[in-house]
Amino acid sequence: MQQGYAAVLCVLAVLGLEATAPGECELTRLLQDKLQYEMRLQYMKHYFPIDYTVQVQYEEVLRPSNITRLRNATVSETALRYLWFHVSSQAVLRIREVLPEKHPSWKYTQELCQLFDALGEEYSKYRQTDVEAVVADLVKLVHSAGAESRRKAVRPKALLDNCLKVMRMLYGVPCEW
Repeated sequence: MQQGYAAVLCVLAVLGLEATAPGECELTRLLQDKLQYEMRLQYMKHYFPIDYTVQVQYEEVLRPSNITRLRNATVSETALRYLWFHVSSQAVLRIREVLPEKHPSWKYTQELCQLFDALGEEYSKYRQTDVEAVVADLVKLVHSAGAESRRKAVRPKALLDNCLKVMRMLYGVPCEW
């Protein structure tokens, strides 16, 4: 059994893909279900005022083009997933910060936070020193509270749209979606 598993890992390494833990795949699949278009539209657009924006740091907006650029710079898939987790969980927290508890989107964001907390358990084994310097620096910037000058206004739905698009890029093939 272990030889078969080792063979699969070798094939993935040859293909340039790094294996994901089964827990990661299951949690991201649940997250994908929570981030369905209809739910994002209802909770992040319809329940907010027209053109409502959330102030986030520049580094808290992770788009597919950023992932492509980092992949071209030969950043590992594991490091990219680590970065996605930190940026996306921080984005959900930013959205949640602006919501009063009685807001219709409160429960939805709470469920997203719980999924990210569970995913955080999977990523707790990674340390910033284990990933490429560029990713570690970005994670530090995402979690730095003093970067007030580099803020930008982003719609809550756009943050979750980017979260889902990047998640599909990073987990679609390894998790066989």
